[in-house]
Amino acid sequence: MTKHQKRLAVPKSWPVERKVETYTTKAAAGPHGEAGVPLLIVLRDVLGYVDSKKEARFALGQDSVLVNGKPVSDERRPIGMFDILAFQEREEYYRVFPDEGGRLSLTPVDADSAGSKLGKIVGKAQVSGGDTQLTLHDGETLLVEDATAYDTNDSIVVSNDGDEIVAHFVYDEGALVTAVSGVHAGRVGTIDEIQVTPGSSANNVLIDAIDGDERFETIEEYVVVIDENFTDADSEAETADDDAETDEDETDGADDEGGDEE
Repeated sequence: MTKHQKRLAVPKSWPVERKVETYTTKAAAGPHGEAGVPLLIVLRDVLGYVDSKKEARFALGQDSVLVNGKPVSDERRPIGMFDILAFQEREEYYRVFPDEGGRLSLTPVDADSAGSKLGKIVGKAQVSGGDTQLTLHDGETLLVEDATAYDTNDSIVVSNDGDEIVAHFVYDEGALVTAVSGVHAGRVGTIDEIQVTPGSSANNVLIDAIDGDERFETIEEYVVVIDENFTDADSEAETADDDAETDEDETDGADDEGGDEE
C-alpha cells in the first residue's frame, strides 16, 4: 500500500489546495473511511497552529489536543464529520461540519457542546447476548438493550465520557436536518416529504430550507437529523467570536485616534 497521497486525488471534502504541491499527508486507518482528513492538515492548513509535521508531533505529545474527548498522538488520525476537537491549553473547541460545496470546516462551539458528539445511525444488527448493535456514520459501534427504540437514519448524541447516549433524534417528516454531502451540503431545513423509491435506488428527501430559500431535494444518505441546540450552539459561538473581533477593532481604532491627536 502506498504511503503517499496526491493532492489531485484527495476527496472533495478535504480542505486542501490541490495545485500548490504534488503530495500531501495520507490519512491513517481509522474512522470515517477515505473521507477522513488527517489531523495534521487540520492543525497546519486549516488552523495554522503548526508549520510542519515535526511541530505537530511535538504538540500532540503534550496530550492537550483531544478528539471526541480522547487525547490523540498520531498526526495522521482521520478527522471527519461531527468530530469534536478540543484544544485544552487554548480553551478552544470545534465541531467538524460540512460547509457549502461539501468541504469539511470547523465550527466553534462552547465547552458544554464539546462534551458530546452527534452520530447518524447507518446500521443496526442483533448480536450475541440479545443486545442490539448500532453502527454510526464514522464506524463507531454502540450496544443498546431496546432494539425498537432506534432505527437507521436516526441520530443520537453520544457523551465523550462513557459513550452514553444523551439524546435521540428520530428521522421522520418534520425533523430538523442538515445535508452533509452533494450540491446542498451545509444547508439546514425541516423534512417536508420522504419519497420512498422502489427497488435499490436511494430514497429522495424534500426539505424546506430555514434560510428563506425554496425547498431543496437530496437523497436520504446525505441527510442527518439534528436539533435546535445543534445550530444554536454554533450561532452563539460565532456571535461570541464576532463580538471579540469587534471589541478588538474598536480598541485598535481608539489607539489610532489617540496617535493622530498626539
